[in-house]
Amino acid sequence: MDAAFIRDFREVVDASAARLLALSPERAAARPAADKWSAKEIIGHLIDSASNNHGRFVRAQLQDEMVFGGYEQAEWVAVQSYQHCDWSGLVRLWQLFNHHIARVMETAEAEVLSRPRVRHNLDELAWQPLDAGQPATLEWFMRDYVGHLKHHLRQALSP
Repeated sequence: MDAAFIRDFREVVDASAARLLALSPERAAARPAADKWSAKEIIGHLIDSASNNHGRFVRAQLQDEMVFGGYEQAEWVAVQSYQHCDWSGLVRLWQLFNHHIARVMETAEAEVLSRPRVRHNLDELAWQPLDAGQPATLEWFMRDYVGHLKHHLRQALSP
């Protein structure tokens, strides 16, 4: 994977972690609306996303297709009660998990990253869905993951 992309990913994670840790626990727990997640819940969701996508990124290197199970995002956030977790612990877990994912991306072989996968379900799983009839690559899916992460960081860090 492109070294500049990996460097940017790590820098976004570290800069965002510093900004997140500067939020008070009260601000991190505040929901902008009754039906919206707090910063704590957004980071919890990003931990769940990291957990699920880490497994997908590893499995995709070991198989010819990219068909993966999904998960009920809102239910996962609720069941794990991120709203009541220690804020700094959540941020650190998210930060370290994403550094590990960056390493998985960095060490993936170029051929595996660029190999077209005809069979995939990224029309259902990806943040920016890929048409089911269009071949997918692992690199595209990894870049989509980072796009999703940045999208939610903007939400968590907005005033």
